[in-house]
Amino acid sequence: MKLDRKEILKTLEAISVPGEGKNMIESGAVQNVITFADEVVVDINIGNPTMQARKKVEAAITQIIHQKIYDQAKVKVNVKVEVPEKNEIKGKAIPGIKNIVAVASGKGGVGKSTVTANLAVSLAKMGLKVGVLDADIYGPSMPIMFDVEYEKPIAIQVDGKSKMRPVENHGVKMLSIGFFTKPNQAVIWRGPMAAKALNQMIFDADWGELDFLLLDLPPGTGDIHLSIMQALPITGAVVVSTPQNVALADAKKGVAMFQQESINVPVIGIIENMAYFTPTELPNNKYYIFGEEGAKYLAQDLEVPFLGEIPIVQSIREAGDVGRPAALQTATPLEKAFEELTKNVVTETIKRNESLPPTEAIKITTMAGCAAVKK
Repeated sequence: MKLDRKEILKTLEAISVPGEGKNMIESGAVQNVITFADEVVVDINIGNPTMQARKKVEAAITQIIHQKIYDQAKVKVNVKVEVPEKNEIKGKAIPGIKNIVAVASGKGGVGKSTVTANLAVSLAKMGLKVGVLDADIYGPSMPIMFDVEYEKPIAIQVDGKSKMRPVENHGVKMLSIGFFTKPNQAVIWRGPMAAKALNQMIFDADWGELDFLLLDLPPGTGDIHLSIMQALPITGAVVVSTPQNVALADAKKGVAMFQQESINVPVIGIIENMAYFTPTELPNNKYYIFGEEGAKYLAQDLEVPFLGEIPIVQSIREAGDVGRPAALQTATPLEKAFEELTKNVVTETIKRNESLPPTEAIKITTMAGCAAVKK
């Protein structure tokens, strides 16, 4: 008996695609039907990857052809699974927070936390609403850098739910695991415990309206980074490095982590910290102790923006130690350096939001932010 291809296609309209509600012809699941005398081959694509769904489709096609067309037909069903790509928001958005920027480093000791603190203060001086989440679970330093080492977040009621109110100083809201541990107490937690603590500080806090939430990540590339990126729709990442080759090699890995297909967080740019040293008695001299413009060249090689350089200045360290970030100083070269750096971060964030599919439907819309870029 010769089977009729058109009749088989018409018959397959009686079968619906699992999970779609449309019949196989209407949905386009049936890719092809080939007949050879009493043999029929049906090629089909489905979006459900489970073995149960595949077996169900094979059985349904075979059964209906035997019932409606020819009970002795030799039926072969080729099922191909094609799961459609979904432009899903990464993580769970926090209402009221427009941009979440992760500040990372490939290795420790490059000044990532110092840069985060001064970036936060500079954003606040520009009139933006800023928060900092100290995600460096094992080495929290933000409480010291903002002179709130002995403060504690208080519990408040928001819409009938108990929330933490972030500690605030210098116009910046912040939460840190350092608020919940003793100064001499080491945090000895496995990954799941650290991730749970971070989630509580993220989602059980009353952050309010923020233009920027900065995440001070731990150094390296590891479990905490993955937990954060799974938990939050991060707008972009900033990578901090010093100029020497050892730091640059790790910074390169940090950029690569964010650019992995499974993570795909846009890299806003690279910052070079400890770029050079200028003695007070020789204000026109620059000494490149760790190498010259290494991070700038790395940014060029990786084709990501170079956001700026911060020199080695004793007052930066002193300011951080006493809880008054150096960017708070006025009419100084340091203020200008951090201001320029911050403008570049805002500019690149705006470009990122205008040119790339958002991890969240967000834009920088505050007049203060735009005015700060134009200055």
